[in-house]
Amino acid sequence: MTTRTATLRRATSESTVELELDLDGTGRSHIDTTVPFFDHLLTAFAKHSLTDLTVRASGDTDIDAHHTAEDVAIVLGQAIRQALGDKSGISRYGDALVPLDEALAQAVVDISGRPYLVHTGEPAGFEFHLIGGHFTGSLVRHTFEAITFNAGLTVHVRVLEGRDPHHIAEAEYKAFARAFRQAKALDPHVDGIPSTKGAL
Repeated sequence: MTTRTATLRRATSESTVELELDLDGTGRSHIDTTVPFFDHLLTAFAKHSLTDLTVRASGDTDIDAHHTAEDVAIVLGQAIRQALGDKSGISRYGDALVPLDEALAQAVVDISGRPYLVHTGEPAGFEFHLIGGHFTGSLVRHTFEAITFNAGLTVHVRVLEGRDPHHIAEAEYKAFARAFRQAKALDPHVDGIPSTKGAL
């Protein structure tokens, strides 16, 4: 079986990101983005998507977490796209509904090759909340945008319930992880690329 792995590095005046990924892992992770709550979200993504993930990043977090989180998400998306290869034999679609105490999030993933994000339901003011004192709520949607665009995924994320910003953000990432786990899975019943067009 062809290994579905990627190793990427991105360096700009705002951040440096080194990332290794194995889509057929067991969920092991070593994450250090220098943004602690984003480390928490990426650790949850790795664990619940069964993706082995190593991330080492640094950046201008003295300004804020935005550049570093965005650039890590860009590289993660690029690594996913690279590791998927021609997408032969994948299930393609995934759907997950994940609770975290009072929060409930749904994610649907299509490994379509067409980047598109629909993201709804976060409560008013969520985008301004500082989670962990350093991670702005608006970065949840923004990192999903970066992952989706660079990986070539169609993703729908809905927050159905939630009060605590930590729980809401984590439920969103866990739902995305579980849906992505289904979508990337190799299906023995799929012959070739799962599209009538013959390409994704």
